[in-house]
Amino acid sequence: MTAPSLAERLDGLLFFPVTAFGPDGALDLDAFRAHVRAGVEAGAAAVFACCGTGEFHALSPAEFGACVAAAVEESAGRVPVVAGAGYGTALALEYAGIAERAGADGLLAMPPYLVVPDQEGLLRHYTALAAGTGLDVIVYQRDNAVFTPATVVELAKVGNIIGLKDGYGDLDLMQRIISAVRTELPGDGFLYFNGLPTAEMTGLAYRGLGVTLYSSAVFAFSPEIALAFHRALTTGDDATVDRLVDGFYRPLVDLRNQGRGYAVSLVKAAVRLRGTEVGEVRPPLSEPSPAHVKELAELIEHGLALLGEH
Repeated sequence: MTAPSLAERLDGLLFFPVTAFGPDGALDLDAFRAHVRAGVEAGAAAVFACCGTGEFHALSPAEFGACVAAAVEESAGRVPVVAGAGYGTALALEYAGIAERAGADGLLAMPPYLVVPDQEGLLRHYTALAAGTGLDVIVYQRDNAVFTPATVVELAKVGNIIGLKDGYGDLDLMQRIISAVRTELPGDGFLYFNGLPTAEMTGLAYRGLGVTLYSSAVFAFSPEIALAFHRALTTGDDATVDRLVDGFYRPLVDLRNQGRGYAVSLVKAAVRLRGTEVGEVRPPLSEPSPAHVKELAELIEHGLALLGEH
């Protein structure tokens, strides 16, 4: 009996842990392990280590490898571990090799660094990455990596490119991508993920497209709220979805929009507020203001209180 593929195992709430640093700014693997372990035990369906929320951009290759290996050990086969990979093609391949040797189950391929490629260049980049690794690859659409439906069809033809994570948010484009892949590759099983910051805010819209997988930054600091929302979204309990959007997620997005880099630094501050000392963000990101951290603490308490309302 063959083991289930990564695509078959990605069913549920996806956990993007923060990367823990000590007071001196050095990697704190013990705190990272505790954070990952708590997320898996809380009910995460997968661990996406060293991705955007995990400050991939700020990690050395050695730190990256240590974190991925730690996530694999803490997950212990209970859930898959997907690692970030990015920059140019050569470095993306290097990070892919590190992740594979560390035991990861797949890669989240982030946009190329600095340049704005055309569709041919994007296709060459991601197919080269896929050809150079034995891991399954999820391509992350955002910023300078936005694909036409025809390009996604070509990516979906590559055996180990298993899905597209959308952080761009153009629902018309996503509908055309899904339709094109469905038409050209019927029954392929290509996966789609809502990868927008605070993806819960657009959960109903993506569900309308048939996209139910999403990354949850909130799960990193409040699995109780994230799991309640996920359960409501997947069971059609739209009243609970609306209550959590109105009372927690929309105010959280409003707060997140108050500062650059808050999609990461605010999450890390929230993890600390919930009792896990994961340190501060590394430059070039900066910490949220004390006033915003206070507002965040009050918002988390309100979100938890909403779980008791029916």
